[in-house]
Amino acid sequence: MKPIYIAAYHQSPFGKLFDMTVPSIIERAVTGACQEIGVEASAIDVASIGSACNFSLNEQGLLAGLLASVPGLEGKPIEAVENACATGGQAVLSVVHKLQLELGDVGIAVGFEKMRDAAGKMDGKLIGRVLGYFSHPDEREGKVFVFPHLFAEVMAAYMATHCVTARELASIAVTEYANARFNPFAQMRDVTLTLDVAETLEGVNRSIVEGLPLKTYDCSQISDGYAAMMLATREGLERLGLSPAQCVRLAGWAQATDPLKKAGRDVLRPAGAYRAMQKAYTMAGIKANEVNVAELHDCFTVMGAIGTEVVGKADVGRGARYWADERAAVTGECAINTSGGLIAKGHPIGATGIAMIGWSAWQLAGKAPRELQVANPRYAATFNIGGPICASVCTVLAPPA
Repeated sequence: MKPIYIAAYHQSPFGKLFDMTVPSIIERAVTGACQEIGVEASAIDVASIGSACNFSLNEQGLLAGLLASVPGLEGKPIEAVENACATGGQAVLSVVHKLQLELGDVGIAVGFEKMRDAAGKMDGKLIGRVLGYFSHPDEREGKVFVFPHLFAEVMAAYMATHCVTARELASIAVTEYANARFNPFAQMRDVTLTLDVAETLEGVNRSIVEGLPLKTYDCSQISDGYAAMMLATREGLERLGLSPAQCVRLAGWAQATDPLKKAGRDVLRPAGAYRAMQKAYTMAGIKANEVNVAELHDCFTVMGAIGTEVVGKADVGRGARYWADERAAVTGECAINTSGGLIAKGHPIGATGIAMIGWSAWQLAGKAPRELQVANPRYAATFNIGGPICASVCTVLAPPA
């Protein structure tokens, strides 16, 4: 296989894009990535774009055509992808596959979500209904907000099965809010969260589903935002005026999909997620203990715990304890979600998977904010999911060498 490198990464601040239109979001994403390395969009050979809720919330389809409207991209091989919350990661793999098929040497993956209106306000009931479309029809009945309800059930099962406390899971959110304060792109960068507040059921930290343990601070954000990543082969880097020694390498990648229905399978140990992560490690030629940077799909705190186990940093059932013991801190054994994660950085669905890889690349290149920069980054792992731990996109990144 051809080595694949990250030539450029660009993202918006996550939170609110106000009156920015979908066409302008896409154009800004592409031009922003190109400006990072001083090239024109015409240097791009292939592209993929993803947005999970664009039909339902923005009444816009054929995103590939909007991407082709960016000057320099007309007439190029472009496709739109959708894989629920793993849409961004899927867009990256789509570009990688095109480069491996020799359809070109330079590609761009674009992901975005516009979930709020021009005033920055959201329709919570509409968004809850739309996100529910990414679940199995049989598991929606009786659930007002389908996805929080499904993951509240996962959280309850995780706590009961592994004797995990609410305080241990709350430590995940507290760590991420602390990291977000130093990330200029993070949605919750101006919010301070203590462990006592995150654990206690009072005030804004209300119960999401009656009788289940999920609370407000256990949840990721409803966010606008975009991200774009340029990927290239060695030949592509040469055209862009870059060398492999300047770029983070996408050393391993894999994707797997479990059945959509949560019932009837072990969601606490999702088979597809473990399979994809192991395949990515095998492709990269490394083991989990060599990774000391990771970005995980913490749509809810319980997924921060399960994700820590999937990437091999904790045994099954010990993921929350890994955070509580501060082993996931910037100075810990493996710095996890130094970006703030989905809980504090934000979760613009189509951009999320790209942003995970992009932030990890910044860490390996020494470009993260000083307060969040891991001292000696070795390898990075990312784990992006879609649905009720259904679709999994996993990557391993190697530092410039």
